[in-house]
Formats: sequence, structure tokens, C-alpha cells
Amino acid sequence: KKKAELDKLKKEQSTITANITKLETEIAKLDTSAVKEEKTKLVAVEAVNPSTFIHNIDLQGKIESENISYITPRGQGGQVKALYIKKGDVVKKGQLILQLDDIIARRSVAATQKGIETIKTQLAFAKDLYQKQKNLWSQNIGTEVQLITAKNSVDNLENQLKNAEEQAKITDEQLKFTSVYSDVDGIAEDVNIRVGELFAGAGQIKIVNTEHLKVTTQVPENYLNKVKIGTPVAVILPDLNISVNTSLNVAGKLIDPNSRSFFIEAKIPSANNFRPNQIAVVKIQDYVANNAITVPVNTLQTDEKGKYVLVAVKEKNKLVARKKQVVVGELYADKLEIKSGLQKGDLIITDGYQSLYEGQAITT
Repeated sequence: KKKAELDKLKKEQSTITANITKLETEIAKLDTSAVKEEKTKLVAVEAVNPSTFIHNIDLQGKIESENISYITPRGQGGQVKALYIKKGDVVKKGQLILQLDDIIARRSVAATQKGIETIKTQLAFAKDLYQKQKNLWSQNIGTEVQLITAKNSVDNLENQLKNAEEQAKITDEQLKFTSVYSDVDGIAEDVNIRVGELFAGAGQIKIVNTEHLKVTTQVPENYLNKVKIGTPVAVILPDLNISVNTSLNVAGKLIDPNSRSFFIEAKIPSANNFRPNQIAVVKIQDYVANNAITVPVNTLQTDEKGKYVLVAVKEKNKLVARKKQVVVGELYADKLEIKSGLQKGDLIITDGYQSLYEGQAITT
């Protein structure tokens, strides 16, 4: 409403200025004594020079890691007996993170090993007995039943030994479950566990790898047709005064019903001063015009004929202000694209244009 009111006042001002000029001209013709020496107004001008005009969608995003690992127990978990990392520590792949209570697992391993030794002793005795029975049978001493019984005893014990050795592998593996290792390199972002607590792995330890980073943000749905995979993106970290050029590698296909936006992400190179969850300004390029003419947005004015800018024109050895009706295009930051109405070399009045009227003498 206020903008409409301002446009109305500007039109009225332009009309009044034109009427004043007209009356002064008519009076000058009728009464030469009324003619006064025209005063020139000091202005600043800038020559029109076509260049590449880029329009960006400016959004706020954040840096995230592509590789995040939540450490979990391989078995049922258990009580923590020792913790070897704290929040913020650098963690290497394969590093021991924590030790769970292993007394039951160790006893199972010991019992299994003892059972294997017992079976081995029994097997050795059975094999010896079988060999003796076999020797007697070769001398026609004894019965075939005795020989077969001795052979079956050996076979049964060998099967028992094989099963016991397989069980030993299981108990050894269960013992390894009590030692929890990191499966990635990174930084310990969350360590929400203490010695004596039960470790079940539900987000208690989080390892973030900072070698592969990305920037993510939400884009309003009205830009759906302008933002695609491969679109150029500038990622600016204001706190570090760093800018990174990249391109979109993910553009979501779903619209969030609450925010009416869709998800995008772009990969960025890792650096020592880049941190996950760091705030970033994301500039998504959605429009480019080569050899475009632009003017400062504040130089655009409106009258009854439409939009115009004031330019400096040399007439009769003096500079005067003239209106140039223009057709505008995109606006980005303080630059306004001019589709038509201006050409290379025109002198735009960039300062002092306030209250200038058509044909007024100016100086730079």
C-alpha cells in the first residue's frame, strides 16, 4: 500500500515538475525580464557497460558429513567396564572404543576348551582301543561286533570333537563381542555412556567422518523448475570468510507439506576449518544473462508513462537530464536488469537524481 502511495506521489511530482517547466518556458517567451540564469545540479553518472548478470536464490544451509557411524554392540550389549574415548576425540578405524563385562563369555570359552581337551583324551583312548581290536581281528581273535563297536566309538568321539570345536568358535566370537571397535575414521561427536551403564547402542556413541562433507538446505517449491541436479551453487561460510563453488548432486522430488520446500545437497571439499552443523549461505544460480545491462535499483523511477531512469545527455554544449523509459527484468542484490531502453555508453545518473526534472541542466 505504501509503495503504491509512493508511486502515486512520484507521478504527481513528475507532472507538477513538467507543468512548472512548461509555465516557465511560456513566461520566458512573454516576459523576458522573468528569464533567470538556469542553475545546474551536481550529479554522479556511470556509463552503461554490458556484463554477465547472475541471479541467485539465497538460502541458509548447514554443513553435514556424508559418513556418520553410530557405534552399536555386535551382540546383546552389556555393562560397560572400560571406556576409552570421550566427546571430541579423534577416532581411527579399528580403534577399541569400550570394553563390556566379559566374565560370562570368558567362562564359556574356558568351559568349551576344557570340554575339547576331555574329548581329545577320550578319542585318543578310543583310537588306541580300536587299533588293538583291529590287530586282534587280523589274527582271527575276537568278534566282528567288538571291532565295529570300537570303530563306532572313534567316529562318535570325532564328531563330538568337531562339534565342540565349532562351539568353541562361537564362544570365542561371543567373547570378541565384549570389545567394541570403531568401524570408521572420524570425530567422536556423541559419547552418551559411562562406565557401569548398560550399552545397547541406541545412538549412545556417534562418530562423524569430516573427510567427506556436503551442504544441505530446503528450497521453496516455487523454484522447483529452476533448481536441478548440476545447478551451480556458491557456498559461503561467513564466519570464515570462505566461498566454495560447487554444484547440486541431490534435488529432492518430494515437497515438505509443512514448509512447502524440497531438499537439496551439494558436495564440498573437506578442510581443517570446516565443521559439520556449521551455518552456510547457499547461493543457487537460477538465472544467467550474458551481455546484460544493469542499473542500481534505486535509480529506477516511475511516471504516468511507466518506469524510467534518468540519463545525462549532451545538448548544445551542456549536459541535461533526460528520461529513458525502460523495461526491467530480474533483480538481484542492488542490481536491476534492463531488458530494453538503454544501450552501451548511456550515462546513468546514479547520484543526485532526486528531484531532477526532464531537461534540467546538470554537471558531474
